[in-house]
Amino acid sequence: MTRVLLVDDEPHIITLLERALRAEGLEPVACEDGESALETLAGDDIDLVLLDVGLPGIDGFEVLHRIRRSGSLVPVVMLTARTATQDTVDALDGGASDYVPKPFVVAELMARVRSRLRESPGPTTQLSRGGVSLDMLARRATVNGRDVDLSAREFALAEQFLRHPGEVLSREVLLKRVWELDFDPGSNVVDVYVRYLRGKVGAARIVTVRGEGYRWE
Repeated sequence: MTRVLLVDDEPHIITLLERALRAEGLEPVACEDGESALETLAGDDIDLVLLDVGLPGIDGFEVLHRIRRSGSLVPVVMLTARTATQDTVDALDGGASDYVPKPFVVAELMARVRSRLRESPGPTTQLSRGGVSLDMLARRATVNGRDVDLSAREFALAEQFLRHPGEVLSREVLLKRVWELDFDPGSNVVDVYVRYLRGKVGAARIVTVRGEGYRWE
């Protein structure tokens, strides 16, 4: 089923849009802030994002920036109570697929959602950063055009780094996303697999940030 991520901190808006999306035969996934939205996008298959600008913590513009910086092509329809023309320009220039002012007419918003889903190129099947490429369908990895044999965990770990280049990923985050485990301060499994991965893709590509985690350069 086609999944739509709703990112809004107003419960009545979430409830309204969840009902409208289900009536369209779509599956809504709701988040109330930008950080949880980015975590959901990193771990789940999402086909479209309805993103409010005014969010607690990081705002919708920053969420959009991080989505596009990760290489994701997921359609993003931004919702906002702001009326300044420059906000619209900034959103579209930043990679938004559409920009809808609040209050909106639900029927019109659903029409825009249908339109963007028709235009969507589908989920990204190839991730490439700095000479390292992952084919998500074939589960194939290459480094500078040469095939590299990665285990399932190594491939999943590499995927996290390539989806979040330049970001510091903590051991806790990697343990949850790759192994689906809660953080265990006594476990060194993340460090062990980072060492394995470095040996296959090049040590210089994964930098240790002392006391915080790892970053893909």
